[in-house]
Amino acid sequence: MISHYLLGDSLLFLAAAVISFGLTAGGILGCSRFLPKDHGREFAVNGALSKGKARGAGLILILALIASGVVCLPLTVEYIIYFAALFVEMMSGYLDDASETPWGELKKGLIDLVVAAGVSFTVYYFHGGTVLLPILGLELLIPAPVYIILGIILIWASINVTNCADGVDGLCASLSIVTLTSVFFLMQFIGTFFPESGSISMFVWIAIFMLIAYLWFNCSPSSILMGDAGSRSIGLLIAVAFMLTGMPFLFIPCALVLLLDGGLGLVKLTILRVTKSKKFMKNLRTPLHDHARKNKNWSDTQVVTRFVLIQSLLCIAIILLVANRIGPAYIN
Repeated sequence: MISHYLLGDSLLFLAAAVISFGLTAGGILGCSRFLPKDHGREFAVNGALSKGKARGAGLILILALIASGVVCLPLTVEYIIYFAALFVEMMSGYLDDASETPWGELKKGLIDLVVAAGVSFTVYYFHGGTVLLPILGLELLIPAPVYIILGIILIWASINVTNCADGVDGLCASLSIVTLTSVFFLMQFIGTFFPESGSISMFVWIAIFMLIAYLWFNCSPSSILMGDAGSRSIGLLIAVAFMLTGMPFLFIPCALVLLLDGGLGLVKLTILRVTKSKKFMKNLRTPLHDHARKNKNWSDTQVVTRFVLIQSLLCIAIILLVANRIGPAYIN
């Protein structure tokens, strides 16, 4: 909407950054005292340190993101669907955070499945099934059923691994900022491929500044926690962003640390439940950030810094490779 009143991308992006950051920071300062308090996490490393902190700040983050999106993006049916999906993930996470009895895996899994199916279908409906494999120099047209199923898998995985990574002050937000920043740069190469890439870039841009504002309060030692209301919604946002680039498979390298940190725990739990074996990954504590803290004696600051450095280097490498492969083809 503000694009109608500002001339030039620079002013537009500056205004969007200020709006997103301001709404998030203002919301946290004004409303965090009304959030439920964390009870501590019994089985997590240093879980007791979270006790008493405001939890469920994801409610503030996602509402600020949606409000920024309404102001800064064209209010099309497509974006209304994305905002609705983010709202559903936010509310399910917040109600779970605030509940005296945590929701079961089945209930949350069904909500994730419905949201993932709706969003995957929406992306296909508005953008089709053309997918770039830029490093290989390939362009594939994926049939609708296959694309939608793969999209559901991507969205479900992103929601859950991002949620699992939210266990160290600043970790989930920092890794998400790195990953979304890589998406923002990747989108600069697809202007011809996706003519509407400007609004998609703006969607990612406002999310980055929402997370930057939150990180001000969540860096160690944190005063607030996003909880499931934030981490699950951010996972959805990351998945949607990669799908909208037309290069969804780049999610794997550009979110690899998130995938390993949260995904290894999901794999371990699944294998143990299916096989009843107690030996699979028995020497690996999950999530991976707990293994680093407990088994490797890394401090919280070392975990965040080292994980972010690894992910940043991976993202830089991918961006340079993509720029080399598709930059000339799609920009010139």
